[in-house]
Amino acid sequence: MASVVEMPKLSDTMTVGRLVRWLKNEGDAVKSGDMLAEVETDKATMELENFVDGTLLKQVVGVGVKVPIGAPICVIGKPGEALPEIKAQTATAPIVPSKLPPPPPVVQAKTAQPVVPPAPSISVKSVIVPSEDIHTKASPLAKKIAEDHGLDLRFVKGTGPGGRITKEDVEARIKIGIPVVEHVTTSLPNAPAGGPVATEADIPLTGMRETIAARLLQSKTTVPHFYIEVEVDSAPLGILRAALNKKLEAEGVKLTVNDFILKAVVEAIRAKPAINVSWMGDSIHQYAGVQLSFGVAIDGGLVTPIIRDAHALSLKAISRSAKELTAKARAGKLTPQEMSGSTFTVTNLGMYGTPRFLGIINPPNSAILAVGASRKVPVVDASGNIVAGERMTLTLSCDHRVVDGALAAEFLNALKELLELPGLLLA
Repeated sequence: MASVVEMPKLSDTMTVGRLVRWLKNEGDAVKSGDMLAEVETDKATMELENFVDGTLLKQVVGVGVKVPIGAPICVIGKPGEALPEIKAQTATAPIVPSKLPPPPPVVQAKTAQPVVPPAPSISVKSVIVPSEDIHTKASPLAKKIAEDHGLDLRFVKGTGPGGRITKEDVEARIKIGIPVVEHVTTSLPNAPAGGPVATEADIPLTGMRETIAARLLQSKTTVPHFYIEVEVDSAPLGILRAALNKKLEAEGVKLTVNDFILKAVVEAIRAKPAINVSWMGDSIHQYAGVQLSFGVAIDGGLVTPIIRDAHALSLKAISRSAKELTAKARAGKLTPQEMSGSTFTVTNLGMYGTPRFLGIINPPNSAILAVGASRKVPVVDASGNIVAGERMTLTLSCDHRVVDGALAAEFLNALKELLELPGLLLA
């Protein structure tokens, strides 16, 4: 008797799955362990495994169809075997390709104005990358002049013995102004001015986008958010990171700023575990460990993979796990289990230059940390002088049902201390 294959529950929150692509055609021989199709759930696109030996007699579901859990997908049996009466389903919601095709050319109207010529290529001088040498060699006079003008000596190339920076080197750089690389050029897109920026269309929702929309709406309308932020001196972190990466280069290890932040969050939670809880309606659940999720931007949305038992991992182990999960996320290979069960979330837009922003809590977490870019700003030193400094803004969004302002402030203060004394993260 032919077997009807039904839509299984592929994640703990899944109610429907959308069939993205058939991997087997009607008439193909299949065996247990073969992958029949790709199914998009609320969290990821996964392969549908077969557990029946035979021939794929009928594809019941068309590509793009949303299928409830338990609904028939296909029929497997012996060639020529009678099929059960099942109504075939056709596409009701087309799948959006990960990369949309380019828009068609804009057609000039009959009553068109004179065509505007393409924007000319503009030469742009890019900012020079500062040296990562934390022991910049310079004469005392050169240091004094640089300090007086707020010039970072890492931007200056020394012409003295052994690359030592001289007074003349500093004065020459000051005359130039902002350090630039003369030979690097880029160009703006050669697009007609005043034309459309995209093709107007209604874009079908993917399962991921539907889930993001529903959960964030639920979070903002049911969780009482409040926000608190702190400014961190990020210069010590940059210095330690450069020194460690130089030392670890032979091992192929390269630590990112985000790695340090993730590790610091874990240790701040260790100091203030009451932030690592969930509102249960009639109780507050305290977690023993830290299941640390972090945001990864991918085509069509955002995913939050989880570093399991982050409280038991070293800085290098957290870095390795974060890189592996990020690679899987961008390749579309994360499993629902790798995105379920977090206790705290970190979202970082610093790499995009965003100075500060507010995150939306990822239930059932009680808080989410938003990390802004490290930036050079004027600061007042211990002597009351205005000098060049580096600052990073961290913003904590909290569920006021379980987190009060004092706890949030204490957590951020612990995090600030760890990031300003980053050597503590190596213990």
